Amino acid sequence: MTQMLAGQTAMVTGASSGLGAHFARLLAKNGAAVALAARRVDRVQALADEIVAAGGKAVALALDVADAHAIGPALDQAQAALGPLGIMVNNAGVSGEGLALDLSIEALDNVFDVNLRAVFVGAREAARRMIASGKAERGEARIVNIASVAAYTALPGLSAYCVSKAGVSMMTKAMAREWARQGIAVNALLPGYVETEINADWFAGEGGQKQIKGFPRRRLMDIAGLDEAFLLLAGPGARHITGSLITVDDGQALAGG
Repeated sequence: MTQMLAGQTAMVTGASSGLGAHFARLLAKNGAAVALAARRVDRVQALADEIVAAGGKAVALALDVADAHAIGPALDQAQAALGPLGIMVNNAGVSGEGLALDLSIEALDNVFDVNLRAVFVGAREAARRMIASGKAERGEARIVNIASVAAYTALPGLSAYCVSKAGVSMMTKAMAREWARQGIAVNALLPGYVETEINADWFAGEGGQKQIKGFPRRRLMDIAGLDEAFLLLAGPGARHITGSLITVDDGQALAGG
């Protein structure tokens, strides 16, 4: 383990699988104590046990970010267990798959509740605690919102998802501007397609394989390809970076991709 993030406490939402679990391991590997939040408590508990067994610090928390009122108390639990929050990773999300003409109001609400409102509330509640603890004033406060290339690329059958990620991107800039003098670095990481548990079946099938062949490099990203950009935004290197939207997509969003 390295010590780039030693002394920092991080919270990762949607940490039970995919990008969330990967980012949690990466934070712990670099010295941060990590609060792992998700609905599937058994999974985040197993990940917390894994991190602790490797010599790190971690705690598992039950959190459904669709319940906006539960986010603040979960952050309080994280701080009680691990210390003042310095890194907030708003990662939890849903795909919102479906054509605009077909999506029910309930499905639409779920996409915006999880992908947009929860990020807003998560960032706000984290910022409040970072300011109160002095982390912000010391220049140690980082908020990393996980958006997507869908923020600026129209993906077929994912209109609600695209809208939600575009909202996250503008939210990141607005909050960065609002909290600039408080010393909080607010940035977003916009990944391209990475194979995860959620999309593995799609990319294994005919439609997914056709999509991959349409990418300029004709491949999915390796999840580890996000590591350097993520650590930049979560770590000391972001002291002078705020309001930035960093795309790491292996060129997938290029014209013709």
